[in-house]
Amino acid sequence: MATLTIRNLPDDLIERLKASAKAGHRSMEQEVRELLEACYQQKSDLINAIKNSWKELPESPAKDMDTWRNKGRP
Repeated sequence: MATLTIRNLPDDLIERLKASAKAGHRSMEQEVRELLEACYQQKSDLINAIKNSWKELPESPAKDMDTWRNKGRP
């Protein structure tokens, strides 16, 4: 596993992390790991949902695309 060092975090952020970790009976390090995992999992789930919804869209024939592209042009 890799190690990540983050410098110059604001004191109020550290305090919030400590409080959240304490409330969850975790170390601050574990709290940060879980926050990162949750954040990136959510984004991954969202990206996959978007990709899946694209697959469900009907394909437009090329002439329809030309009509749309030229709409409003003289």
